[in-house]
Amino acid sequence: MKSNMFSFTHSLPTTIFLVLTIFLHPSNAQLNSSFYSSTCPNVSSIVRSIIQQALQSDTRIAASLTRLHFHDCFVNGCDGSLLLDQGGNITLSEKNAGPNNNSARGFNVVDNIKTSVENSCPGVVSCADILALAAEASVSLGGGPSWTVLLGRRDSLIANPSGANTSIPTPTESLANVTAKFSAVGLNITDLVALSGAHTFGRAQCRFFNQRLFNFSGTGSPDPTLNSNYLATLQQNCPQNGSGNTLNNLDPSSPDTFDNNYFQNLLKNQGLLQTDQELFSTNGSATIAIVNNFASNQTAFFEAFAQSMINMGNISPLTGSQGEIRIDCKKVNGS
Repeated sequence: MKSNMFSFTHSLPTTIFLVLTIFLHPSNAQLNSSFYSSTCPNVSSIVRSIIQQALQSDTRIAASLTRLHFHDCFVNGCDGSLLLDQGGNITLSEKNAGPNNNSARGFNVVDNIKTSVENSCPGVVSCADILALAAEASVSLGGGPSWTVLLGRRDSLIANPSGANTSIPTPTESLANVTAKFSAVGLNITDLVALSGAHTFGRAQCRFFNQRLFNFSGTGSPDPTLNSNYLATLQQNCPQNGSGNTLNNLDPSSPDTFDNNYFQNLLKNQGLLQTDQELFSTNGSATIAIVNNFASNQTAFFEAFAQSMINMGNISPLTGSQGEIRIDCKKVNGS
């Protein structure tokens, strides 16, 4: 496919080819890997160093920081809007939206990174780019792939809590709904399966999946796709009238390591969230073959995940003179 596209465009006049390239990949033309090479050359190592420190006392932080980038990009694009606290012109924060309230975490580590980056190169690096760099460092420090992070995003002046409530996939949605939400931001079915693989590390609270354990879809019975031994373990950890905040490993086999065990768990009906298991258990879905591939080939998963993270990082960034470079990630400058 790629070679055909190249040979086709190669025969076009150069100006048309350039116009096509810019039209097809607007954000790729604006973001680039060397954006801070002269203005803040140490930014990647600063980010990585602070996450390494944070991991010493919080094994969950790598997964939490990766999730922040995801939840930021799905609302108004990758613009750091998730990081804004309520106050000033921000009447409502995305932090208080359903998908983030009492579950999004790692904001203190982002603040520590920002402080250190400001000390090294003040007023240069955006909070949106810090989230992108933090996600890559978190995945690679967890044993996952590395990739070249494209940079040059700027920070939004607004938050969009209603967008967070409607655009971010929820753990109880159908595969069709989740696919539509990915499609709405330009991500395809391979991106969906690959990015779901981030659930190879981290934790989830009982409230995000307990409907599967006792009363799935109003049936009065558990989700039939749940492995019976796994179901018993989860029912013990998340009793019917227990705390909805109890944490459970998203990947019971290697909860703090970024690997392809997540996909192997799906083959055994041990996906924790409904949206996890549906990737494999939805009859006739194109996702099944991708899950099988990633379960048997970790290299294929790592390569796809790295590309999908780059694709996700390209969602509608603010560039040029749009937005600003926030000095404090929690608030708009001057507020």
